[in-house]
Amino acid sequence: MSTSTETGAGETARTRAVDAHEAAEARPLWQVVLIRPEVMTLVLLIAAFFIASALSPFFADATFILESASFYVEYAIVALVLTLVIISGEIDLSPAALMALTACVFAWLFQAGLPIALAMGAAVVVGAAMGAFNGFLVLWCQLPSIIVTIGTLTLYRGLAQVLAGDRSIGGFPSWFIGIDWRVWLGVPVPVIVFTAIAIVLGIFLAFTVTGRQIYQIGTSPEAARHAGIRVRRIKMGLFMLLGIAAAVAGLLTASRLASVRYDMASGGELQMVLMVMLGGTYIFGGRGSIAGTYLAVWLLVVIATGMTVANIPITTQLIVMGALLIISIIATNFIYARTQR
Repeated sequence: MSTSTETGAGETARTRAVDAHEAAEARPLWQVVLIRPEVMTLVLLIAAFFIASALSPFFADATFILESASFYVEYAIVALVLTLVIISGEIDLSPAALMALTACVFAWLFQAGLPIALAMGAAVVVGAAMGAFNGFLVLWCQLPSIIVTIGTLTLYRGLAQVLAGDRSIGGFPSWFIGIDWRVWLGVPVPVIVFTAIAIVLGIFLAFTVTGRQIYQIGTSPEAARHAGIRVRRIKMGLFMLLGIAAAVAGLLTASRLASVRYDMASGGELQMVLMVMLGGTYIFGGRGSIAGTYLAVWLLVVIATGMTVANIPITTQLIVMGALLIISIIATNFIYARTQR
């Protein structure tokens, strides 16, 4: 009886010691707040702004920055939805090619005599269908999303070339052209659209049941299934939403350029993924935020525009972007590893 009591007392003491150790290891609130990828992105954004302003006095002009941001809004809108896809544990490298395909579908239908509103609607439907095609290959054929979307990237670009050939398609009505030159309260309309989408998606991800389920799916798909979460349905919805976002971005690009080509948005995959990674989204899923991606877009705008006004060659800019992508992945992994200790 005494041995049993001593054993129980020993176990209680060990439990208390473990609890005390865990309590001692709890991180201070300032570390919880500050050691986050989003905060690091904000710090980099502020630093980049001051550096760019030092490189050129013309940079420190709000109108100039907002106008420059209009050139990146198409990719930024796609990056916001891509954030959700990556948090869920998947990746899609085909949206830039899908932008070109949907824009070519729109232009081809318009030239064939379809009213422009119906042609725009058809482009969005095609975007959703191609997103569903990606989702089908990944979720029902059980193929890795990175391999699938590399393949569909080439497929969509090829289909765009079949529709448009090597020529530019234009002739759109004046009200459709020049969306980047239209402003409201001094802010370009594309920037307003981008910000509105970011707010909606940020609220959806942070405060809805489905948003929390996306995090759970990315952390552990098997655990999510056992918890009754419809993993396939949610992931399919995200792939389709990404296709719709790519179609909208394609239409915005067509409006900005006043023409469509099969090679539009070529190389945009790098910038889209860079925006998501710079915002602190974990490449393996389960972590990330819309706020981080939103800040990363502005960081990229400041860096790219700053290098342009400083007359830095485009080849050097590409090297900087590639290095930023690698550094952002390493930094995000390091921060998340520290927060799990």
